[in-house]
Amino acid sequence: MIQTPKNPDATVPSGRKRVPAPRLEVTVTREAGAETSRVVTLDGDRFHIGSHPKNNLVLTDPQVSRFHCVIERGESAWRVIDSGSLNGTLIGGFSIRDADLPALAEIELGGSAIQIREIQAATEVELLDQASFGEMFGQSRVMQRLFAVLEKVSASDANVLIEGESGTGKELVASEIVRRGPRAKKPFVIFDCSAIAPSLIESELFGHVKGAFTGADRDRAGAFEAAHGGTVFLDEVGELPLEMQPKLLRVLESREVRRVGDNTPRKVDVRVVAATNRQLHREVNQGRFREDLFYRLSVVTVLVPSLRERREDVPLLVRAFLRSLGATRDTALFDAEVLSRLERYDWPGNVRELRNYVERCVVLRSVVPTEARETSSVPPPAVKADDAVDLDVSFREAKERAIVAFERRYVEALMDWSSGNVSKAARRANMDRMNLYRILQRSGLRTLDD
Repeated sequence: MIQTPKNPDATVPSGRKRVPAPRLEVTVTREAGAETSRVVTLDGDRFHIGSHPKNNLVLTDPQVSRFHCVIERGESAWRVIDSGSLNGTLIGGFSIRDADLPALAEIELGGSAIQIREIQAATEVELLDQASFGEMFGQSRVMQRLFAVLEKVSASDANVLIEGESGTGKELVASEIVRRGPRAKKPFVIFDCSAIAPSLIESELFGHVKGAFTGADRDRAGAFEAAHGGTVFLDEVGELPLEMQPKLLRVLESREVRRVGDNTPRKVDVRVVAATNRQLHREVNQGRFREDLFYRLSVVTVLVPSLRERREDVPLLVRAFLRSLGATRDTALFDAEVLSRLERYDWPGNVRELRNYVERCVVLRSVVPTEARETSSVPPPAVKADDAVDLDVSFREAKERAIVAFERRYVEALMDWSSGNVSKAARRANMDRMNLYRILQRSGLRTLDD
């Protein structure tokens, strides 16, 4: 799809400010099984650790994956996220996928071990002290930092990789980069890698000549030729089939395309902006994405935060959505109590889900229940000794025992809540009343009817 970017109407910055940049001290205490004491200082809020030289912390260890894990600053603490490593990331001897870190954290990776602690900042980062950047809105620190990064990225001509969960607004980020950049008045071609059949992707990207395949009744330019002089936006690039990735890499390196069925190269001058909701370094580890293509696309990487990482922006976003819907008269629907409740929700669909929610409330002229779960300050129950895994029984038997135990605990709590009223309990659990009766009978529990 070809779009002509709107005339730039850049948000006028209300000011710039500099704040201390987070700083971590990382001590490598063991590397590839050998004791050591190497200290590395890292400035920023997100770091990659692995054996590949492009990582922020490089470990020379054959048991450490190329991109082993990520350390990033979370809502309330630093956290570690395993990047689909082969040998796992361990804390306290337990393998983790995503965990908050204590003040002094010890992490094991393959045959290596590191200690991490936050220390006093020594550098600063720039924020744009404004509430919007084009069609993006946010007053949180993480968004104002993003605005400052986008301002610099827009002025360059480098390839950009935009990473973020679904619904965070990656296409908005791409559009803003283009319309503020040197190619703003040139073609802007959007290519959704997830929406095209694999057999047609090469033709759609690079074009074809008449007779190249059944149905090719004329010559046709692909996305790269159509964007000549401008920008190609490769949306959901993580969905690109593995067999197509070398062909895309060749185009990025040579700056020329060959249409399907034609041996004549055609020069193209394009800037490539790509976006994905996948963690491409994880895909590289798993062999699903080429490492060389990953680096060719990610000359600059922009990470778009999830809505749960910037809950304080919810009221601002609600007001912006009401304006865009022409529904400012419905502002009263979202009073302080409602906004406070919305800030406590996780919003798994991110900004897109919040916008849909606001629109639904406007249409129905009332505040409707959200589909996302409200976060709770109550910690999860501790694992009891009785819940320990018994490896002397088969997986199937252990699973059946766990289900029986769960059913009993659940219905006990349910019947306590309903004071033994089965109908009331079934409605609360959203389950069939006869099914609840059967579980009660199996568990030997009594009801009001007994």
